[in-house]
Amino acid sequence: MSEFWLISAPGDKTNLQAWERMNTVTSKSNLSSNSKFHIPDLKVGTLDALVGLSDELGKLDSFAESVIKKIAQYIGEVMEDSKDKVQENLLANGVDLISYLTRFEWDMAKYPIKQPLKNISEALAKQVTQIETDLKTRSAAYNNIKGNLQSLEKKTVGNLLTRTLADIVHKEDFVLNSEYLITLLVVVPKSSYVQWQKTYESLSDMVVPRSTKMIAEDAEGGLFTVTLFRKVMDDFKAKARENRFMVREFYFDEKELKCEKEELMKLASDKKQQYGPLLRWLKVNFSEAFVAWIHVKALRVFVESVLRYGLPVNFQAMLLQPNRKSVKRLRDVLNVVFKHLDEVAAASIMEPGMDIPGLQLSNQEYYPYVYFKVDLSLLDRNFSSYTPYLETIP
Repeated sequence: MSEFWLISAPGDKTNLQAWERMNTVTSKSNLSSNSKFHIPDLKVGTLDALVGLSDELGKLDSFAESVIKKIAQYIGEVMEDSKDKVQENLLANGVDLISYLTRFEWDMAKYPIKQPLKNISEALAKQVTQIETDLKTRSAAYNNIKGNLQSLEKKTVGNLLTRTLADIVHKEDFVLNSEYLITLLVVVPKSSYVQWQKTYESLSDMVVPRSTKMIAEDAEGGLFTVTLFRKVMDDFKAKARENRFMVREFYFDEKELKCEKEELMKLASDKKQQYGPLLRWLKVNFSEAFVAWIHVKALRVFVESVLRYGLPVNFQAMLLQPNRKSVKRLRDVLNVVFKHLDEVAAASIMEPGMDIPGLQLSNQEYYPYVYFKVDLSLLDRNFSSYTPYLETIP
């Protein structure tokens, strides 16, 4: 299961016994896999600052999660031919995401703990915002090349009535630079080949005899040339249409066809050149954003634990990976083990019908213990939008 619960409770003797009881019950009943989550001694600051920071961290948490989901999904888009290998490219500090999370260690070099909590929060926000900005720029550039290439490639598929003819026709197929004559291209259904050969010279006056030649064929029909005098072109087109022979609006321009071929080759080359550097950037910055996100989670646990359990700072954080089939049972066990921390909240959980004002803080799930969810299902295809962090701050 890719869902984890990051919880905390006071670290005094009574609650340490509660921890032991929880570990014993969850282990025996195979409810979850548990590991300690180590958070260093951070600078507490004032209560007012903690309350304000709690709200900011909630917004930053959602924003950081949305950015890593965006990067993960974009890696999938970029690796269009190797989507089955996307997951193995989603690493944090060189290890898989579950290993990083379960063995989390605070990065003292990136986020020194002697500075105020607000400074750490702002550094994390700045880092993730910059990654999001760079992602927008790089993805826009790559998507532009990819979109233009796909647009040109689409022209090379389809039937002879709609597809580009740049890769089919040749200069020698046409009468060029003539004041009187013109070569037309006509799409003839396969069932009408014989009829075309018998009738094309008589569809109008002034058609050059024996001037037709099939230069391409697909599943539905063939592309034929025919040469005639310019003055009867409109009459020939009308008569051809009556007989289900469709004249393509095409005039041979060697320079234009050469440019179209060169543009296709250039776009394919540009896409290939950008692919490697872009994928490397995505992998590096996915790791950076993910590491930052888990540090935000750690900050949230610290701040909420201090606000909930008071000073001096003394709490134990634990990471639980619930067994998919035992989520409700695990929640019940936690509520029983830790109900002494908040009897009213525990009662409301055990009896869902109870409406106790003030417990649904900021629409977050509320339990007797500090609780945050960490969802690692990063390739959810239904995730399509996210709110930039700066736009969430009033």
